[in-house]
Amino acid sequence: MSLEEERSSEKLLLLSLAIARSAVAPPIIVIGLLLIEIGATFGVSVGVAGQISTVSSILGIFFALLMGALSVRYNHKSLLLIGLSFFCISALGCSLAPSFNVMLIAFSITGLGSTTVISMVTTLIGEHLSLEKRTKAIGWTAAGTSLVYVFGTLIINFITGLGGWRMAFLGFVFPMILLSLLLVLKGVPPTSCSRQTLSMGSYLEGFKAVISNKSAVACLVGTALSMATWTSFIIYFASFYRQRYLASIDFVSFVNIVVSLGYISGCLICGRLVNVFGRKSLTVLSSFIVGVLAYIVTNVPNLWLSIVFGIVFCIVVGIMITAFISLTLEQIPSFRGTMMSLNSAAMSMGQMIGGSVGGLLLIILDYGVLGMWQGAMAIIAAFVFYLFAIDPIRI
Repeated sequence: MSLEEERSSEKLLLLSLAIARSAVAPPIIVIGLLLIEIGATFGVSVGVAGQISTVSSILGIFFALLMGALSVRYNHKSLLLIGLSFFCISALGCSLAPSFNVMLIAFSITGLGSTTVISMVTTLIGEHLSLEKRTKAIGWTAAGTSLVYVFGTLIINFITGLGGWRMAFLGFVFPMILLSLLLVLKGVPPTSCSRQTLSMGSYLEGFKAVISNKSAVACLVGTALSMATWTSFIIYFASFYRQRYLASIDFVSFVNIVVSLGYISGCLICGRLVNVFGRKSLTVLSSFIVGVLAYIVTNVPNLWLSIVFGIVFCIVVGIMITAFISLTLEQIPSFRGTMMSLNSAAMSMGQMIGGSVGGLLLIILDYGVLGMWQGAMAIIAAFVFYLFAIDPIRI
């Protein structure tokens, strides 16, 4: 293969993985933007309606443990395609759900999809790209996810006006997943870690390698805490502006676009910042700043100030997520599939905590306390990364 062909193949691979990773976003956008309408349809409050995300995360945690075994034994591209198929099934189920319980079950399938897609996309980056290109690739895949928020918000807002929130699942989420499936089939080469990884040991040995590594465990714990902050923000920030400031759904949609652009910029600049600060230092610093900003966003007594801080918050979150995924990816290269599957479990755990505790705080207290709790989770994560995580590249 010529150098030009190799570069073209690498670009197609990156595009395919970025679009596949972005498949995680559409269901979350619908839930975050239209949570009030979904709750009203089934006669439940916003806090209760938000628990559909919690159930999805719980299922994702358990499936991530299974993925650790599957990633050792089966082709990673095939597993990625299966993960995307889960999203198709979920989108159809949500669009047809006759009751809140059925909605819970249908949306929970996204937990299976998220676990599979996130872990396989990152694993494939580690397998196919050189070390110096990985952080940039992770940033691009994360930016692609947020780019879906930019145009997805506009499309969902338009589709909802025509056919309600159910049509958003059928007219946006489902086609987006089909596009992802086609690109992965075309752009991702078939790979399997089974021959390589099984020669090094069984899945159980891979699991032990991760659990016995203090730095790897610290990355998992820090990831869960950071994701609790971010997920809680995603699920409830639109409802926060709509309920506290009586903002219209059109206005909130615009804010969603702006903060998404902030997140994209954070993801894209992280690759350069890693070269300056290193993976660990950048993870620690960004996690701490995210914690401070999370508190400010919901407690500053002015709509426009809240939005400004929200934009900065999302920029730093983009840096934080790209940095800690990059740090985690390099922890145990010989068992990368297992490590990233457990990382997906940690992300699902954080999503579960973010959705459930966030909803509980809204049911019992208010958005101000929610922001305080979000900030605490991110700051604790910063200390966990600082005290226990190690960047293997800089040892």
